[in-house]
Amino acid sequence: MDHAHSPWQPPLIWRTAQTLARVVVGALARLEVTGDIPAHLRDGPLILAANHISPFDPIVLAAACRSRRVAPRIMATGGLFRAPVIGTAMRRAGHIRVDRGTTGVHRALDDAAAAVAGGAPILVYPEGRIGLDPGLWPERGKTGTARLALTCGAPVVPVAQWGSHEVLPYRSPKGLLGGVARALVRRPTVRVHFGDPVDLTDLRAGTPGVARQATDRIIDALTDTLVPLRPDEPGRPRHVDPGRPVDTSRSHRRRPAAG
Repeated sequence: MDHAHSPWQPPLIWRTAQTLARVVVGALARLEVTGDIPAHLRDGPLILAANHISPFDPIVLAAACRSRRVAPRIMATGGLFRAPVIGTAMRRAGHIRVDRGTTGVHRALDDAAAAVAGGAPILVYPEGRIGLDPGLWPERGKTGTARLALTCGAPVVPVAQWGSHEVLPYRSPKGLLGGVARALVRRPTVRVHFGDPVDLTDLRAGTPGVARQATDRIIDALTDTLVPLRPDEPGRPRHVDPGRPVDTSRSHRRRPAAG
């Protein structure tokens, strides 16, 4: 039966929002999407793991996913769900609320596991926040994404993005109008790349330390996927947001490749 092949159908409000996101991103930036999701993974279960560099990221990723014909359920901060209009839209679109720093965060993982088991693709930010690394490289991740992948046996595809930090400032809505005005004039290039699935097949859920090991692999893969998107900015980014704090306490040290 068809519905068994694709059990979760994205609601019309979410498909419409993705189309609108492409219009918004197209007005403010030049969007370049490369890579793809392997055909055999497209119908789920699937976890898309993205780096987080700007409040503009969800709009960019909605547009990029639309161009790759996938409508993932997004794990998003509880603050969005509490907003009057956006919160209602997020719930109707099927997105998953994450109340970080509370006991409710475990409920979010349960909700995400149920969604993945139901065949829905999920989009998560393994870092758990907009990164504060001075070079805007992926930070040391939280283990939730890895635990979800190991529990569900779902493949993880890294989705790296670069350039959205030039559109909206970290402290948005403060400075939002200025950021939008600059972007309308400059139209920075925003790049998104869907990388190769992360190999976690040798790891077993429940093994001591395995969640951290899998998390580091996911962040390593995200870092590797990001490198080609910023070839002329290997260190500090050219665009510096004066309102973004710097925090090196969660800097991630890339593990050297084997061989």
